[in-house]
Amino acid sequence: MKKPTIIWLLRLAAIIATVGSLYFFAPWRAAIGYLMPLPATVQAQVDRATDYGLDGIIVYVDRAGHEPKFYAAGWHDRDLQIPANPHDLFKIASISKLYIAAATAMLVADGRLDLDDTVADFFPDLVGQLANAEHITLRMLLQHRSGIPNWVEDPDRWAITSGEVNDYLALVFDDAAEFEPGARYQYSNTNYLLIGNILDQALGYPHQQFIRAEILDPLGLTNTFASVDDVEIERIPGGYDPGWPEENFRPRAHHVPGGTMVASAEDTGIFLRALNDGTLFTDTEQAIYSSIYEYGHTGLLAGYSSIARYHADIDAVVIQFVNTSGGNSWTATEVVYDRVVRILRREG
Repeated sequence: MKKPTIIWLLRLAAIIATVGSLYFFAPWRAAIGYLMPLPATVQAQVDRATDYGLDGIIVYVDRAGHEPKFYAAGWHDRDLQIPANPHDLFKIASISKLYIAAATAMLVADGRLDLDDTVADFFPDLVGQLANAEHITLRMLLQHRSGIPNWVEDPDRWAITSGEVNDYLALVFDDAAEFEPGARYQYSNTNYLLIGNILDQALGYPHQQFIRAEILDPLGLTNTFASVDDVEIERIPGGYDPGWPEENFRPRAHHVPGGTMVASAEDTGIFLRALNDGTLFTDTEQAIYSSIYEYGHTGLLAGYSSIARYHADIDAVVIQFVNTSGGNSWTATEVVYDRVVRILRREG
């Protein structure tokens, strides 16, 4: 065989290998899924989610004028081959921030908090440890405009075994600010860690008790909890990540405010509907909340991905829980969610 022919064949083989690796190891499978024709039903789309590498999925749909619908596919427990259940509990991660922001709006309306008070007003001992503590207001924390670094991005977080909230806060002590307070938006979990502490101080008791009394109980949300410590762990699906193929993240507790809560998809949907249609708040509380935070959220923890959004054009709340994280799972999660919403829009 002539040398040019050999070189051409080697190049062709390299191209084939590259394309193959992109298909199997990059987000192309999910991207191709996005471009494929929509299936006839939401359940058919949910069933296809496992083709994108997702271990299990739960979808809850609440459309005005219709009975809520529940969908599930894949595994509740991959090792024991227990199917996903649409009524499973789930680690909702940063969706918890919606509840904390709502509680804050209620306390501000009641005069127990002031949005313009600073971190230093609440915690004078943080001056000199937390950059700009005397200039960062509660409003900036709520809006992710504080400039405080995100403790989640500190590699030393894995060394913390105490579960103490302030040990996570200490990760950002003496760090330079990301920007001047109020200058711009940058999401930081440290903001809501501090807000949780502020609420505890203002109330004189844990803020999750307030959330239970003022938000969950009035809405009849009996399947929403402060953390995994409050539930039978088997009610939560196993959590998986392709980076740790032997690990099940179900038992791992998370105690930092803004990411701790556990709920069913239905409870999350009922809360989100009340948040968006105004039934959760008084008019004063609603106006305050609208000025400080958003009306939908996503969540991500090791082994768990979640999306909670209200779609005004079809007057629908759509909640999606996936018990897979890492790799290309977030791309796949968003693709499936988008396709579910497109199917609902097509149905009219």
